[in-house]
Amino acid sequence: MLPNQTLVSTKPVQNRRPRPSWRRLAAWFVIASAVFVILFPFWWVIRTALSTQRELLADPRSLLPVGFTMVNFARVLGFVDTATAVAAGGSGQSINFWLYLRNSIIVSTIVVVCQTFFSALAAYAFARLRFPLRDKIFGAYLAALMVPGIVTTLPNFLLIRDLGWENSFLGIVAPSLLMSPFAVFFLRQFFLGINRELEEAASLDGASKFGIFWRIILPISTPPLITLAILTYVGTWNAYLWPFLIGKDENVRVLTVALAIFRSQTPQGAPDWTGLMAGTIISMLPTLLLFLLLGRRVVNNIQFTGFK
Repeated sequence: MLPNQTLVSTKPVQNRRPRPSWRRLAAWFVIASAVFVILFPFWWVIRTALSTQRELLADPRSLLPVGFTMVNFARVLGFVDTATAVAAGGSGQSINFWLYLRNSIIVSTIVVVCQTFFSALAAYAFARLRFPLRDKIFGAYLAALMVPGIVTTLPNFLLIRDLGWENSFLGIVAPSLLMSPFAVFFLRQFFLGINRELEEAASLDGASKFGIFWRIILPISTPPLITLAILTYVGTWNAYLWPFLIGKDENVRVLTVALAIFRSQTPQGAPDWTGLMAGTIISMLPTLLLFLLLGRRVVNNIQFTGFK
């Protein structure tokens, strides 16, 4: 054996996993507790919707569906007559689900399209155009983020009433039709990161300011625009107070308001919880599908624009 030659061990090296520390275990416990607190109400809604009304009142503490049935979803969608609904333990009340669903889609779509477009115009103006007191105006406009929405509810209601827009789609969408401080700030952060050379080249070719915005800025801003549209759609879909104040007529009543009225109109002593929870689950499906399909894109785009 040569003097410089070293011995090499032929025993396999065992990879020892580090023992979990108390801090790691405590962190996992906190995370698991938070997940449980968040998801348990959803499971309670599903469990109630899959139960029959009579057996649910007899055993309200059960964690599993009591008297498993799917008839609650059928009667919410209008596929079951009143006699069958009463026989299943529900109330005789019904929800004109498809009409209210149509109204919610109309209101949400109008607000999303208009607010996204006009917010993009305002954000581009604050990001690229030069005009007196631009930064101060933007700061004052941004301060509206700290004003609770309930503060402006009464003035908006009086204005809509004086204009005669009660019980109309226009009255429901008017306060949020143009833009919101969050939307303008969100898009402005993205526009500030766009290379100015693209706009300068288009300007040398004779493009106007609006032409640059329409043909160059909007096409390359598709990801943040989609993110803003999704967030706006979810917020508008879940809105309750303002549509309740303005849209009391059945022809313009949205789904969230209809579910609350359905609960209050139950003729029995206890509300029709099974039918209400079934309607709630169906009303959540559009927003849940949006986040399942585009949730990752929303998170990535928010991080990309620098909003934290």
